[in-house]
Amino acid sequence: MDGGRVNQKRRTRNAILAAATELVRDGRTVTMPEVAKAAEVSEATAYRYFPDLASLLREAVAGTLFDPAEALAPLADRVDPVARVAAATEHLLRHVLTHEGAVRAMIAATITRPADTAARPGLRFGLIEAALAPPAELGGMAAPELAQLKRDLAVVMSAEALFGLTDLHGLPAGEAVDSIVHTASVLTRAALES
Repeated sequence: MDGGRVNQKRRTRNAILAAATELVRDGRTVTMPEVAKAAEVSEATAYRYFPDLASLLREAVAGTLFDPAEALAPLADRVDPVARVAAATEHLLRHVLTHEGAVRAMIAATITRPADTAARPGLRFGLIEAALAPPAELGGMAAPELAQLKRDLAVVMSAEALFGLTDLHGLPAGEAVDSIVHTASVLTRAALES
């Protein structure tokens, strides 16, 4: 393969990835046809470079992810686990709302193809770990109880919970976020008091 062909393939791949990244950053719906249109290539061409939407999204969302420590930086001097969990929950859900199209597409892709779940970034798990650190502030909670709290929070601090409240229950996004933050706080407080 000559150098010109290699460069053209690289430019095409980069154009597809850039189009997907732009759709993600804009919070728009991300589908392979939309990406192909934005990249000015055929859908078949987009699929030649990325075999499925999940693999494309895995690369496209990389620049939109945040570090848990960055998310909790405003609370760096606070050790109250309830406050930290509340802040982490709100940060995550606001991030989900900002990138809603990509989040929905990633969830859909991994539900229909469970083998692709590694494509999902799982930001909530790092946030939960960071929010519940240092463990010394958890009142001597035993390891099994701490593990259970982390699992409980993973169910609540999720895009799935947010979309359940907005799509199925009809709550406005802000109210849904407030409800989930409240639930995460109640779970954390209850675990600390038991």
